[in-house]
Amino acid sequence: MTVFPVARTRDEAHLYLDLHPCAACGSVDVTWQDALVTSGGSAATRYSGICPGCGAAREYVFASPRREVVAAGFPVFGGPEPSRLLDAGEWLWVADLTAGNVPAGDPVAARRALAVAAAAVEEVVKFIPPGADRVPDEAFWSDRGRRVRAAEPGRFQVDRLLVVRDTYRELGSRG
Repeated sequence: MTVFPVARTRDEAHLYLDLHPCAACGSVDVTWQDALVTSGGSAATRYSGICPGCGAAREYVFASPRREVVAAGFPVFGGPEPSRLLDAGEWLWVADLTAGNVPAGDPVAARRALAVAAAAVEEVVKFIPPGADRVPDEAFWSDRGRRVRAAEPGRFQVDRLLVVRDTYRELGSRG
């Protein structure tokens, strides 16, 4: 039986797809088609598309979570459990990238960007075990995630993460 990585929500699956460009040409501009499939009696979602850069067929299959995540608001990356698709460093990288590109002069787009940045930081916080003061080493498994942590390990302390998350939320709530 094939074991597929779990995507907790559609938002998390699409973010993962955006972070994994075409191996042949590096394009991320695929128009993804999704379909529910079953594998070994388990539900999964297959995302497929053709790379516009080189014509390569691309496909990813994600298992559904054991417990359905009820979507409320934007974005919804997952429930209370940490991601198994993206590690803590990748989530902080997403937050940094998004917050660093908040559009000026477009309050609606700015609020959306800051909502993504705040939600990405919240995803980092989910890796911290109860009572711990920082993200544990095992929460970093990707090259990108380990590079982000190595550059500034102090950014993965719970107090700092909560300040950043709350700042993004507050900025996003401004008119």
